[in-house]
Order: sequence, then C-alpha cells, then structure tokens
Amino acid sequence: METRQDLQNRFLNALRRSRARVYVFLVNGIKLKGVIGGFDMFVILLHNGVSQIVYKHAISAIVPVRQQDLDSILREEKA
Repeated sequence: METRQDLQNRFLNALRRSRARVYVFLVNGIKLKGVIGGFDMFVILLHNGVSQIVYKHAISAIVPVRQQDLDSILREEKA
C-alpha cells in the first residue's frame, strides 16, 4: 500500500503537470482558484494572476475545476 505522502505528491504533481485549474478549499471556508505551480512538504504555490503560497495545514480539499481522469494519470506515474 502506498503512503499518504506518496499519493499526495503524485496527485499534486499530476495537477501541476497538466496545468489544470483547481479550487483550493481552506479550513476557514475560503475558496481559492488557480493553477498549481509547485509544492513541497509544507506549501503549495498557486498561480492566478498573482502567485500565492498556501500552507498545506490550512487546506481542507483540492478539487480540479474540470473533470480530470486523475486515476489513469496516477496509474501511469506509478508504473
């Protein structure tokens, strides 16, 4: 079974590489929209006209704006 960190990294990397627009929902209810420019263990760089660093501990969910076939992308990355 893969680790949580590995799945998280593969998910974020797939969104970053596809340049998919995403909604980032924060734990305080704020919804951000943008493209993931990069990430590390603690933050995500979100671009939408301006660049923002969003701390992962403040995020409750990340949802692609348009339907993505991330399952197949994640399977390809794992192979």
